[in-house]
Amino acid sequence: MFILKCVGIARSLNSSIDLLPSVRHYAARKGYRELAKKKKVKVEVKKKEFIPHNKRKLLQKSSNVSRRRDDSMKSVATDDVYIVKYYQAKVYDFAEALRCHRQTHHPTVYNVPDSPLNVTIELDMRTEKKTKFVEKFTRMVAIPEPFNHGEERKIVAFCKTPELQRVALNTGAVVAGGSELIKSFQTGECSVHDYDYFVAHVDILTEIIALRGLMKKKFPNPRSGTLVEDIEKSIKKFSTGIIYNAQRDEFEEDYGWIDACIGTLDMNAEGLEGNLKALLQDVNTMKPKRENPFITKCILSTPHTVEKLMVNHIVYVGESMKSSPGKAVDDDESSDSDEEVSNVSASAQAR
Repeated sequence: MFILKCVGIARSLNSSIDLLPSVRHYAARKGYRELAKKKKVKVEVKKKEFIPHNKRKLLQKSSNVSRRRDDSMKSVATDDVYIVKYYQAKVYDFAEALRCHRQTHHPTVYNVPDSPLNVTIELDMRTEKKTKFVEKFTRMVAIPEPFNHGEERKIVAFCKTPELQRVALNTGAVVAGGSELIKSFQTGECSVHDYDYFVAHVDILTEIIALRGLMKKKFPNPRSGTLVEDIEKSIKKFSTGIIYNAQRDEFEEDYGWIDACIGTLDMNAEGLEGNLKALLQDVNTMKPKRENPFITKCILSTPHTVEKLMVNHIVYVGESMKSSPGKAVDDDESSDSDEEVSNVSASAQAR
C-alpha cells in the first residue's frame, strides 16, 4: 500500500510540473551573444588576383618587409662621425638641408647647380575605423614661387568682358572667350579633349551650363577652384601649381607616400621653403578625423646623389593641426558640388 501511495504522489507531482510554464531565470551564454553579433556583421572577402609562380617568392619577401622605418628605439648620435644605421636619423632645418644639397651639386663636385629638389612625404593612412584607410588621391596646390615644371597645360577661360579675357590670356590661358567660344564647343569646332583645364568666371555660369554634359568632370565648379571670381588667381594655380599623387602600399595599407618636386637648387631659398610649406599644408587638408598626425616624415632629395635629408615638417603643419577633409582633383563630381554649382547659378541669375 505504501508503494502505491508513493506512485500516486509522484504522478500527481509530474502532472503539476507539466502544467507550469518553462521560465529561464539565467542570462544567455556570452558565447552565443558573440556569435549572434558576428552573424550580423558583413565580412568583405577580397578577391585575390592570380600570381605567376615565378613572382610569388618576390611578393612574399616584399610583403614581409615594412617600408616605414621607425628608429625611435635607437640612441641619438653625440658625435659628428657615426654609423648611420645604429643611430636615429638627423632632422634638419630646411635652410641647412638645402645648403647640404647645394654643396654636393656645386660645380666643383657634381656640377649640377640647377638640379631639381624633390620631396618625399610619408603618410599615416589610418582612419577612425581599423579596417578602413585613406584612399589614393590626386591634388594640385598653388605655390608662391613658380618654376619650370616641364608640363604643357592647356587652359581655357570663359569670361564675358574683353578685359577679363585679356587678363586670362596674359596670365597663361591658351584660349579665352565668351558666348562665341561656348558655341564653338557645342558645334564641335573645338574639342574638350584638346584642353586640360577649364576655368570660368561666375558671371558666365548660366551660359556654360549648356556644356555640362559635354565636359563632364572638366566642367567648372567651386569645389575644384575652376568656377571663381578671381580668374587670374585660378589660372595661375592651374598653370604653375604642383600636381601630386598620394600612393598607398599594397601590403602595408596604413603606409602612404607622396613624391613631388618643389623647384630647383638655384632658386631662392625663401621661395623653395614657401613651396614646401604650401605643399605640406595642402596635404594636411586630407587628414582624416583622428588624433595622430597625418604626415609622419618629410625627406628632401636630389638626383645624381643618394643623399636623403629629413626635414622638420612640424614647423609648417604642427603636430595636432585639425583640418577638414579636402577634395581630390580626379574624383567624381559629387552631389555637393552639383548643389554648389546650382547655388552659384541662381545667384548669378539674380544679379
